[in-house]
Amino acid sequence: MEVREYNGEGKWSKDEIIRRYNQYCLELNIEPADLSPVEYTAGEVKWVYPVMKEVIAGIERGDAACRRIGIEFIEEDRKFPFGKILKSNTARALRRSELTAEEQERIRRRLVAMLIGGNVPHEYKQYAKLLKKIGVCEYWNEIESRTDRSNAYVMKYYEYLRDDT
Repeated sequence: MEVREYNGEGKWSKDEIIRRYNQYCLELNIEPADLSPVEYTAGEVKWVYPVMKEVIAGIERGDAACRRIGIEFIEEDRKFPFGKILKSNTARALRRSELTAEEQERIRRRLVAMLIGGNVPHEYKQYAKLLKKIGVCEYWNEIESRTDRSNAYVMKYYEYLRDDT
């Protein structure tokens, strides 16, 4: 049987995400949800869809362990199958979540570093909305002094974030 696996490898494999999720549930003393990804079989082909879709649904339900994995996911620079969509949806779900101060700081640090580094991929549109919601805070001076003003894509988000300062 041919298996078309749409999850990542290593740390981002289906099994490793579920293992980390269960570990986080133990640490946070919460009941784990079923993160089994959607699987579909037709004839001799089996498709295994991204477990991150289940993690995103968990973030939307308020699952703290899923939030932790979602933050790790947006901190990751690697490319993934359906990565643009999954990362955008992760940022959207995090934006609608009640984030702890520590979670906000991790997100803020990552997204500001991406902006300053000129790393503004497709999903940065949702990242910028998330950053605007949680606030740039003490990072504004760094953004102001280190932003590459010759990069039109960076400037689009710089202007968007500056509107609130």
